[in-house]
Amino acid sequence: MNRLDHRDPLVFDTHELGRRPGSLRKVTRTLEAPEGLGIIDVIGVPEKSEIALELRLESVVEGVLVTGTAEAKVEGECVRCLEPVEDGIDVEFQELFYYPESDEKGRGRSTAAADELDEDDDEETYRLEGDYFDLQPVLRDAVVLALPLQPVCQEDCLGLCSECGARLSDDPDHHHEAADPRWAALQGLSAAHGDEGDGIKTSDTREGGAENQEK
Repeated sequence: MNRLDHRDPLVFDTHELGRRPGSLRKVTRTLEAPEGLGIIDVIGVPEKSEIALELRLESVVEGVLVTGTAEAKVEGECVRCLEPVEDGIDVEFQELFYYPESDEKGRGRSTAAADELDEDDDEETYRLEGDYFDLQPVLRDAVVLALPLQPVCQEDCLGLCSECGARLSDDPDHHHEAADPRWAALQGLSAAHGDEGDGIKTSDTREGGAENQEK
């Protein structure tokens, strides 16, 4: 019994291909993005936003070779100034979905698949469930690989002021007057000497006043 829901827009039916190697079918589909399509808390495709898919399904000896492109918009936050980031991506992907009864990597991979797929024994293996395959994990991997790990609103973004949090790109001349800590001790001594001087002047004034009274 198939576990995949054929009503899911990212689940595709390969029944029309049959199992005749070389059979081709092209599919165009526009759908809503699933949850979590991107890098969590950094940047990704907004849930339920539009994704345009163009797929080429090819029947090969071991299964169905899926080649396609996906266009979508992405949203995130600039890592320097925390401003919203919006962009569009156009990703390409290719994956072989093996027939359920085929060997895990296929004992006699067809020439077409061998030419178009990179050999890597560590790659995850995907399988058809009956005539259906789920594109979501393949699409998710393709999108994540295409996204920047540290998105910025513009390449020369100056970030935020460390003192007040102001966005420096809005005011490149923004700065704060900062006292040189090397002068802090001297400023303290100067103030102390000034206080002593005031005290002396006050004392002299009082003595002078007393002499005037005696006279």
